[in-house]
Amino acid sequence: MTLDQFTVQSADGTAVPLDHYRGQVVLVVNVASACGFTPQYAGLEQLQRKYQERGFSVLAFPCNQFGEQEPGSAEEIARFCETNYQVSFPIFDKVDVNGPDASPLWTWLKEERPGILGTTAIKWNFTKFLVSRRGVVCKRFGSQTTPEEIEPEIVARLTDDS
Repeated sequence: MTLDQFTVQSADGTAVPLDHYRGQVVLVVNVASACGFTPQYAGLEQLQRKYQERGFSVLAFPCNQFGEQEPGSAEEIARFCETNYQVSFPIFDKVDVNGPDASPLWTWLKEERPGILGTTAIKWNFTKFLVSRRGVVCKRFGSQTTPEEIEPEIVARLTDDS
């Protein structure tokens, strides 16, 4: 499987085929508005603005599974992101990333790049998966890894994604 074989829901409930991102380097992130890592939105937006013309996009998926740190509606989440971080990348509908109701996309991401000691579960908000232009999951980054720390990996993928 590759990223472009999935369809997800936009914040307004519209189906979004991820083949729209075919040929791009993508950073998929589970996000939350009331988390200690929420300021990472600023770094994610900086990456989006800096590299979008080169074929890069951040895809953000709100998740309320960790400390109920994303309790709002899709509209409230979008407003928060626009007001506080001027986010220009897509914020999709809320998803579960773990458990029996986990999004098929997130199940695939976790299987493709397990975490430490082979665990597949997402441990917290702002876990990030870097996906190549070919739609293959290249790397997994934990919550504490900042967007700025991931930038060299993104640049490498944008420069030579063979």
